[in-house]
Amino acid sequence: MSLTCQVQVVLNNISKEKAETVKKALEPDNVDFPEGLSLYVENVDNKLVFNFESKKNMKQIIGTIDEVLEHVQVALKVIE
Repeated sequence: MSLTCQVQVVLNNISKEKAETVKKALEPDNVDFPEGLSLYVENVDNKLVFNFESKKNMKQIIGTIDEVLEHVQVALKVIE
């Protein structure tokens, strides 16, 4: 039996320009993701939506979410 964990994180009330800048800032980190782990980022209205999925290690997805949110925080501070 294999478990799949899906987590969605939504940043509300973010302009499309800021959302696109944050999304582009994360692109280098979205390369060479560990096997079984994925991240899809999309702009929806005034939201930036992060969709994480793990098919292996649940601790790994928690660490990845933490790391991505740290990078988002840094990117938002830089562009403000």
